[in-house]
This record gives sequence, structure tokens and C-alpha cells, in this order.
Amino acid sequence: MKKYIKILRKCPLFAKIADEDLLKMLVCLGAKVESFDKKFTIIAEGNPAKYIGVVLSGSAQIARIDYYGNRSILSEIGVSDVFGEAFACAEVPSIPVTVTALEPCEIMLIDSGHILHTCQNNCGFHQQLIFNLMKDLAEKTILFHQKIEVVSQRSTRDKLLTYLMLRAKKVNSNSFEIPFDRQELADYLEVDRSGLSAEISKLRREGIIECDKNRFELL
Repeated sequence: MKKYIKILRKCPLFAKIADEDLLKMLVCLGAKVESFDKKFTIIAEGNPAKYIGVVLSGSAQIARIDYYGNRSILSEIGVSDVFGEAFACAEVPSIPVTVTALEPCEIMLIDSGHILHTCQNNCGFHQQLIFNLMKDLAEKTILFHQKIEVVSQRSTRDKLLTYLMLRAKKVNSNSFEIPFDRQELADYLEVDRSGLSAEISKLRREGIIECDKNRFELL
């Protein structure tokens, strides 16, 4: 586990926990590391909501598939990001989303029960871990409300512009990259891809945006 220390230091779940305590904690939590190839399912919808995951290398995507097979991308996660914590903490019987590897990646999986319930060793750093988990969940809730702000817009045009403006505000620049290709962006916005492409072309003609693949500029 020592080789992952630099990455875990950046993980919000382990904030303010000393390296020596972190190594002890990982043993106490029974953390395990698994490798996944590109497009491999890390956690499938319907699996028990048991594990909290941390991305150690590569990246992954969290998506929801509806009854008719339509995909809605919830988020993309990269190195040091945490996933699955909301469902694990809620103790739902099964996870309602699918987590898929976007590229070869390593994932640390921690049984949530070891986090939510203090061990018999009464580790001093456990309270900090629980505090970090609650803070992470609060920040994820804010991001979830931003997603609602985007998809609640009435038209494809409004959804796209709302998303792009939020992205520009986040990076404090009118020129930025998004983590999606066209199909993924359509899935994130929950719109038809052809309709999205038409709106992008229209906005370019109107001089409102400029774009090249996944790079956008608000003019």
C-alpha cells in the first residue's frame, strides 16, 4: 500500500490523516486493490451497495441506465476520487448505478461497514475518517444539485449553455475542456445526440460558442 500514499494524500476521504496512521488504517479497514481493463464494469447496477471505492490510477464513469436502456452519465471520476459512498452510507440493498472503467485502472475497495462502525481497537483516526466522509458527501450533494440545474432546463440549447457556463465558472476561464465526447455529453445532458450536434452548430453560427472536439470557448 505504500506506493499509493501520494495518491491517497490527495483523496478527500483521508484528509488530515498522517501517513503512518493511514497505512495502519488501510489494514484496519481491510482495504483491497483490484485492477480493471478499459470498459470493464467495476460495479454493476444491482450489486450490493457494500463498497466505497477510491480511484488509484486511470479513470471511470458513473452512469444510470433506465428501463428502456437510455444512459444518463452522472459523473466521471479520476485519480484520488471517491465513489459509492452515498449508497453505502444509506445502506440501500443494491446500487442503482453502474461504474465503468474508461481506461485501465486500479481501484481501492473498502467495505463501508469498517468505516461506519468503529473497530475494537478504537483507532484515534477513525473519527477523522468519518468526518471526512460526511464532508465528501456534502460536496457531492452540491454537485448533484448542479446536475439538476442543468437537466431541468427546458431545451437542449438551455441545458448545453447552462452546463458550459457552470464549467467555465468552475475553471474561471471562458476556454476549457469537458470530460465528455459528443455521445457522452448528450448522455450527461439527457438529450438526443443529433439534436445536441444541431444546437452546437447553431450556437457556433450565432457566434456564441466555438469548439473543437471536447474543447469549448464561450465568446
